[in-house]
Amino acid sequence: MSFIARRGLSTLIPPKIASPSGIGAAQDAARMERVVSFYEKLPRGRRPDEQPKGLFERYQARYFGKNPSAAPLAHVIGGLMVIGYAQHYYFHFRHHKNNAH
Repeated sequence: MSFIARRGLSTLIPPKIASPSGIGAAQDAARMERVVSFYEKLPRGRRPDEQPKGLFERYQARYFGKNPSAAPLAHVIGGLMVIGYAQHYYFHFRHHKNNAH
């Protein structure tokens, strides 16, 4: 096992909270109780999924999340068509509104 992999695993394992020399001493017992109470308060299990907050985050969660789809591609194509028609109208069609060429 490489050093990097061992280093990565060592951050997942909590530090030693009990040592043979510290069990009998009164001052270490109080310290030990604080450490144990700290680890008891930590949440267990998986972290709950966060809810998307903004418009972009909701769109990303809906179309790129657990079940990705091709809908964003259709949205881009539709948006380009709308922008293209708007430009075509502005630069060409509006001149034909009241009279022909």
